[in-house]
Amino acid sequence: MQPVTIYTTAWCPYCSAAKSLLKEKGAAFQEIDVERVQGSRAAMVEKAGGRTSVPQIFVGATHVGGCDDLYALERAGTLDRLLKDTADA
Repeated sequence: MQPVTIYTTAWCPYCSAAKSLLKEKGAAFQEIDVERVQGSRAAMVEKAGGRTSVPQIFVGATHVGGCDDLYALERAGTLDRLLKDTADA
């Protein structure tokens, strides 16, 4: 599976929903709390092309976007393929 990184805050319901879907898919992820990890919000904004809201989700080098974007990939049937794609395939 591709490495997944999700930028979150502890109190965000959209972050919780996104993490729930990733867990349901069996995807391990690195969670970075932008309120606790110094400099992480600035890093997230830079990686996310200026987006400041959480969650911001990255699968490998692909910026998925936020919770709604993640669920849209699931509805479109493309999330599993994105999670599964590997650089060595």
